[in-house]
Amino acid sequence: MKELLWVACLFVFSLHGCGSLEVNGEEDFMLLAGPLTENVATGEHECSLPIVAASEPYFEVLKSRGVTHVKVPLSWAQLLPTGLPSQPQQDAVQCYKTLMKQLLKVGLQPLVVLHGSTVPDALRSRYGGWESQELVEMFQQYADFAFREFADLAHSWVTLSDLGSIWKNGQTAQQNILQLNKNLYKNFHQRFPGKLFAGKKLSFGLETKDKAALPHLEASTAADFLSVHIDYNCASPGDFEQQLRDFQISSGNLPVLIYKMTVHECAHSQQQPVEKLLHVLQSSGLDIIGCDIVEILLKMDQRKASLRSSHPGSRNSYQTVWDKFSSQSAADRDTFLEQSFPSGFQWATSAESFKVEGAWSVGGKGETIWDRFGHDNLAFENQTADLACDSYNKVEYDVYLLRGLQVNTYQFSISWARIFPTGHRDSQSEQGALYYDKLINALIESGIQPVVTLYHWDLPQALQDNGGWTNPTIVDAFKDYADFCFSRFGDRVKTWNTFSSPWVVSHAGHGTGEHPPGVKDYVSSSYQVTHNIIKSHAEAWHVYNDNYRATQGGKVGIALNSDWAEPKAPTNTEDIAAADRYLQFMLGWFAHPIFVDGDYSAALKTQIELKVKECPSSQPAVLPVFTSEEKARIKGTADFFGLNHFTSRLVNTAKGGCTPGFVGVGDYGADVDPSWPSTASDWIFSAPWGLRRLLNYISLEYLSANKVPIYITGNGMPTAYNTETINDVSRVEYLRNYINEALKAQALDGVDVQRFTVQSLMDGFEGPQGYSERFGLLYVNFEDANRQRTPKQSAYFFSGVIENNGFGTPTRTFKKVAEIKFTPRPSKLVASQVPSEAKVVWDTLSRQTKFQRQVYHYGTFPQDFLWGVSSSAYQIEGGWNADGKGPSIWDTFSQVPGNIPENANGNVACDSYNRIDEDLNMLKTINVKSYRFSLSWSRIFPDGRRSSLNQKGVDYYNRLIDGLLTQGITPMVTLYYWDLPQALQDIGGWESSQMIDLFNDYSDFCFATFGDRVKFWITFNQPHTIAWAGYGTGAMPPNVNNPGTAPYIVAHNLIKAHATAYHTYDDKYRASQGGLVSIALDADWVEPYDLSVHREILAADRAMQFRLGWFAHPIFKNGDYPEAMKEQVEIKCDFQDLSNSRLPSFTEEEKNFIMGTADVFCINHYTTKIVNHLTDELTPASYQFDRDIAENEITDSPTTPIGGQRAVAWGLRRLLNWIKEEYGDPDIYVSENGAATDRGMTWDDTDRVFFYNTYIDEALKAYDIDGVKVKGYIATSLMDSFEWLHGYVYAFGLYHVDFNDPIRPRTPKYSSYVYSQIINNNGLPVPEEEKKMYGNFREDFLWSSSTSAYQIEGAWTADGKGLSIWDTFSHTPGKVANNDNGDISCDSYNKLDVDIGLLKQIRVSHYRFSISWPRVLPDGTVHNINEAGINYYQRVIDALLAANIQPQITLYHWDLPQALEDEGGWLNETIVDRFRDYADLLFSRFGQKVKLWITINEAYIVALLGYGYGSFAPGIDRDPSTLQYVAAHNIIKAHAEAWHVYNDKYRAEQNGLISITINSEWAEPRNPFKQEDIDGAKRYMDFFIGWFANPIFKGDYTESMKKYILERSLAAGLDKSRLPEFTPAEVERIKGTHDFFGLNYYTSVLVFPVDFGNTLNYDADRGVAFIHDRTWLDTGSSWLKMAPLGFRRILRYIKDEYGNPPVIVTENGLSENGPIDLNDEHRSYFYENHVNQLLKAYLVDGVDVRGYTAWSLMDNLEWASGYSERFGFFYVNHSHPDRPRTPKASVSYYTTLVNCNGFPDPAEGPHECMNLAKGQA
Repeated sequence: MKELLWVACLFVFSLHGCGSLEVNGEEDFMLLAGPLTENVATGEHECSLPIVAASEPYFEVLKSRGVTHVKVPLSWAQLLPTGLPSQPQQDAVQCYKTLMKQLLKVGLQPLVVLHGSTVPDALRSRYGGWESQELVEMFQQYADFAFREFADLAHSWVTLSDLGSIWKNGQTAQQNILQLNKNLYKNFHQRFPGKLFAGKKLSFGLETKDKAALPHLEASTAADFLSVHIDYNCASPGDFEQQLRDFQISSGNLPVLIYKMTVHECAHSQQQPVEKLLHVLQSSGLDIIGCDIVEILLKMDQRKASLRSSHPGSRNSYQTVWDKFSSQSAADRDTFLEQSFPSGFQWATSAESFKVEGAWSVGGKGETIWDRFGHDNLAFENQTADLACDSYNKVEYDVYLLRGLQVNTYQFSISWARIFPTGHRDSQSEQGALYYDKLINALIESGIQPVVTLYHWDLPQALQDNGGWTNPTIVDAFKDYADFCFSRFGDRVKTWNTFSSPWVVSHAGHGTGEHPPGVKDYVSSSYQVTHNIIKSHAEAWHVYNDNYRATQGGKVGIALNSDWAEPKAPTNTEDIAAADRYLQFMLGWFAHPIFVDGDYSAALKTQIELKVKECPSSQPAVLPVFTSEEKARIKGTADFFGLNHFTSRLVNTAKGGCTPGFVGVGDYGADVDPSWPSTASDWIFSAPWGLRRLLNYISLEYLSANKVPIYITGNGMPTAYNTETINDVSRVEYLRNYINEALKAQALDGVDVQRFTVQSLMDGFEGPQGYSERFGLLYVNFEDANRQRTPKQSAYFFSGVIENNGFGTPTRTFKKVAEIKFTPRPSKLVASQVPSEAKVVWDTLSRQTKFQRQVYHYGTFPQDFLWGVSSSAYQIEGGWNADGKGPSIWDTFSQVPGNIPENANGNVACDSYNRIDEDLNMLKTINVKSYRFSLSWSRIFPDGRRSSLNQKGVDYYNRLIDGLLTQGITPMVTLYYWDLPQALQDIGGWESSQMIDLFNDYSDFCFATFGDRVKFWITFNQPHTIAWAGYGTGAMPPNVNNPGTAPYIVAHNLIKAHATAYHTYDDKYRASQGGLVSIALDADWVEPYDLSVHREILAADRAMQFRLGWFAHPIFKNGDYPEAMKEQVEIKCDFQDLSNSRLPSFTEEEKNFIMGTADVFCINHYTTKIVNHLTDELTPASYQFDRDIAENEITDSPTTPIGGQRAVAWGLRRLLNWIKEEYGDPDIYVSENGAATDRGMTWDDTDRVFFYNTYIDEALKAYDIDGVKVKGYIATSLMDSFEWLHGYVYAFGLYHVDFNDPIRPRTPKYSSYVYSQIINNNGLPVPEEEKKMYGNFREDFLWSSSTSAYQIEGAWTADGKGLSIWDTFSHTPGKVANNDNGDISCDSYNKLDVDIGLLKQIRVSHYRFSISWPRVLPDGTVHNINEAGINYYQRVIDALLAANIQPQITLYHWDLPQALEDEGGWLNETIVDRFRDYADLLFSRFGQKVKLWITINEAYIVALLGYGYGSFAPGIDRDPSTLQYVAAHNIIKAHAEAWHVYNDKYRAEQNGLISITINSEWAEPRNPFKQEDIDGAKRYMDFFIGWFANPIFKGDYTESMKKYILERSLAAGLDKSRLPEFTPAEVERIKGTHDFFGLNYYTSVLVFPVDFGNTLNYDADRGVAFIHDRTWLDTGSSWLKMAPLGFRRILRYIKDEYGNPPVIVTENGLSENGPIDLNDEHRSYFYENHVNQLLKAYLVDGVDVRGYTAWSLMDNLEWASGYSERFGFFYVNHSHPDRPRTPKASVSYYTTLVNCNGFPDPAEGPHECMNLAKGQA
């Protein structure tokens, strides 16, 4: 019955229907509800457009329940922020107008309230309170403004709703108010005169207790009615009527509006308020014109959802949202909104550090709680994030993919432990900061804004060990970390999330314990963690706000995660309340303190308090308390609301008892609807409409007062590891619907959503689930060390949404494309001579030295250079019989079993016919300017003729062309790329002259149909291939085998067909379309076998004319075939007794028609051959035999998988020069160029990277150096495709295509990124590291040159010298090249004065030489000293000192006395003492004069090549698994003993320096984006330089050496490591035995891991192999490539790894071989670049470089290579008995370096050191 009480038609007043009520004769009785919004904390009423937009359903409910008026309190401060009516806030004005219009629309009247009583703070601070006349005047202006703005929308007004409060402010305020009311009343009625504005009424408000003010107010005649606030107490109901009566009498009987009625102490069943009110209204005789009914209804039944609980202005925002959406039908709910987001909407994707970075311990990174979690085997299948996606090493690659995705924002998190390994600033890792610098900079350079999350769950383990988030000290630690990030990155990062999904940290990390740190404490820890996170967030916000906002201008917010909660029973009020609690415990836990009032919500606190009372013995929750200061500091600390949302829940009320946790404490249960689509995660179910509802809830609950935008910072879903890996249709549907719900919230509900972030960019390590769940838009292959990324279907979908900015009707806007211009050419050129004048290329470029040919050239192309990629229709399209396409000759051919390997065909190929968007995505990712593709003739004209036009084929190409132009990509269209319609082949194909007109008609149609957008046309691709392979050998379709005649006929028809099509374009379309037409010819470059033989020049010329000139000569020169070709074929025909040449003739008319029919020259080029003359066969007649040439590969060039296609980059430059010289300097486009790899090369195509880096550089040389008009470069090809006769065996693509997958996923290879970078750089600009630096070394810098005893001395048995192991080795047949030996060598033993003269000539300050141990001690022991040997070295030292050159002596440079080797040599531990004694002798004899000692040279070579592999003396190779390690062990100990001898006995007196020389290459990862290669490079260094440097500089072998050798030894069944161990005493004795670091550096390598299986040797232990970069220049030694950058890097490595010791470079140089050439410009180039890198190491990197030694002073015995490799500054003629020395050109250059002590800056003018050098030379 009580529910019917008010329904008894709303107080009986509605006996005649709910709508109007007659009381005391008045029709328009006011039934009041509202206000719509109220900030409970402040009492302020601000208008919120999202609330207003959501309010119409609520208003309709009010109307249906009899309400007639709604209070609309205006906000003075919101409308006039400055107080001035001339400066209103228009958004607020519009908001209030919208609100009033909404009310009027549903039949409700607004009751407008100008103000309450409290003066807004901004105005009070400026004008004071109501006692201020200025304030009163401001209010009057405000009132006039409001009357003016809202006059036509409201009849009833209240000026001040709580005038009594103002009355209490004293007499001055009272007087001001009286006058104000009088003025307002007067102005109101003057503005709204009675007759014209009948019904306009003005009031003011008082509480009944303030009736004492009424007589004063009555006298002012200041109101049309009174608005009263009255209390009704059910315990004393009689007071109610009397209060009203007294009030009305005191007012002078003004009508009374019960503006607000508060009901007290009424039981739910009591009917008194309604009954009494009815009595007063109908029987009291009082003039009551309306009343507030909200409190009455609330008190009637608080369990029912009533008026206040159903409107959005109350704090129960949940009920408001639920009322708005609960009545939606499923159809309405799921209606798709086809609109776009506002311009400027931000589209993002995301990644989290621990999920993707890998490199878990690289660069000093500290351990995180997730590292520990994984290593404790707590994740799925014991997986870890150690490597993850390897994003740490793939910054550029990932940004490259982001660019293709078209996002404008990328959200990523910083790993706290990578920045501060211990969590504190004092542990800062600069390497970690540099990583994020690199990422941020790469993003910005690509036009992508970085959004940085400071904390996404990966706490430094060191902080966790101290309590982590439960320890209050973490607040300061986080604040300091945030401060560092803001200061370091904030100049570029403008959006910051302090935390992402902190609820997960509290819930899963410290509640359930599912996440690290695995704390299961829902009672206390979970709440304490939240408490500290909120405070940490606030402190970080204040740091930014106080210190950085003014200068950086960014935003700081927090990304909170939340489900949406629906009541399980939609009409059950208890379930509705439970759903509200669910959100309060999840979202409100963090949001309420930050966005509302600095404290936990009342709902949360009340619920926990109830539970604490309910469970006194087992408290289920301990909620910490914020102090008032903390609340104030927390409130409002967000510039945006970040939302991570993935799913929804159905929530019901449930008794949680005393169970800890949200469900238990919150008294609710949560479930899902079984009809909701599931995902791979058991917590994510797709309920997209929940996002819209949640956004509305957030807007109402948290952003009504603090209006900040909402950023959706995470939304996505997982698929299972092996399900929907690429074709993720469920994710596409999920994203489509969720993004659309965000759009509805923004467009329909007025929610301020400004960003949508898809989680995540790529699959990653998903916490406890490891890699078993995939969230990525990009698929990552975690079973491949490459960790390549493949775009899924969802990536293409999301990219399309971004491109369209939502779901509105797509509008095609063509971007500006490259303007194709070409240079007009002469109409006719003279016929080529025989040989052609273009032979100048062989006279110039072909006579370059190898160095000149190879030297890399840096530079860029012109700005309008056309960069592109290519494909062809049959190779990629598929759809072979789709939509009316006719068969081509390739369709026919490939269907026959056995024709193609594996019976492959192009039926589907890359399925590009159905995947235009995916192809466009690749193109925009690479950032090409053009795309060369071909049209399928039989797709457009299925039978080859216009009458068979297939519109669907035309539509396909229109879509492709339009898509290209939309991306700003120039279409470069080939009309014919080999796929002739089979119907035309059936009438003879290209052997038939009918084809000329048929092709012209097809071309005409294409020009007419596509030419308005296509400006670059190619008629034919490689007509040579069509003629020869198709009709000559018959290898390719149409498989005509007629090599003597058919190729010439076909070529003849092709040339005429091309010319006809050209003229059709020229005559009909050029004027209106403005495009160009050409033909794509192909050619290898050919080098004559012998440049000095004229016949070979003729043969090479013939090869060029038969291949390129066959087509180019008619088209580009004179309309006819080359003379060389005509003559040659005619001669052959004569010998074959043919009356006419097999080569057809053109008529004069045809010649004139053909010549000049190409606007530019397009050339396809792949390789270079060597050609020599051959008198070839006469029968059978054949184009091939007609040429009389033999072609051979250039065998010293890199191979490719396709035979005959070696990578010979320098041939491209020569070919381009040939075209320039031969064809009148045309504009040239390289229309195809690329290299194949095996199809298994899915990503790491390093060889293709080398190919492009070298070939493009040769094109650059042709343009930049030779002046060739190179206008464009097209890489072949965009993606792996059907490679003609090879099927799918070989792959040319920049993208890998998986042909085993029906959706043909495309994966960008390493080369695609590299090519993209070349495009972005418009060529190959000089890298910063390569730029020359000017400056000088330290004044006392040591300049030296070097030799060694065995290599130069000779006199191998003279004056008592004993045999060395190299004497023995070199006299063993086959050990040294050419059976060379050092018996005489350079005869330096007898040429001391000559050699001193050489040293003086190069002006060095030092000379490094070695002492021959067996010359001094013939048997190796001090028991047999050879004084003749001692005397020789005394003479050398004295002569050096006399020349002012300091001796730099090496004790051991590989020439061990054979007598010691006979006792085991370096394998016998006794050698340690022998070497010590030998060193002691030399120190004692020479130490007074020698101040620089080196104990042993290149111990690595001694041990490994001497005792491991046996390629050097003593040639021991019997046990490569172990002996090198034994030898090295003894060498290290011998060095240490020698050092200690010097240190203990001689240093004090002699004051010299002593160390060891260690040789090492520098190792780079083969692929710098690959952790496996990076690790391999580090291991290479550990096994090379570290083998000897680590014990000497650190005390023991490197950890990796010990680890890997031990593991492999045990795996081989041994009981211990093959690497010997140092005793603790030995470690101490060896460590520190150095005064400097002696470094021999020659070259670098690119390293990658290799598994050697069960092999036991040094290389297998190291587990890597290496290659060289092809851009590094060759030398005379196969192992030595010029890599000056490696020199600087190894020096920096020594600094970082070994504590920046003084470094003396003890060897650096290069060799040559072959013919003698004293002009060794390559050596000068080597020294210039290497010494310049040394200078950078010194000046820029701070390496303590003390000296530089060039190897070598003179050519000498280069060990096992004999005299074939020459390193010297001075050439030594070893064939001459006197061994004369001749200076090479490099002597002058090195002398200049020495004189100048570096590189004087030419900008400062000529330096005198240069003149000194010239004078010396």
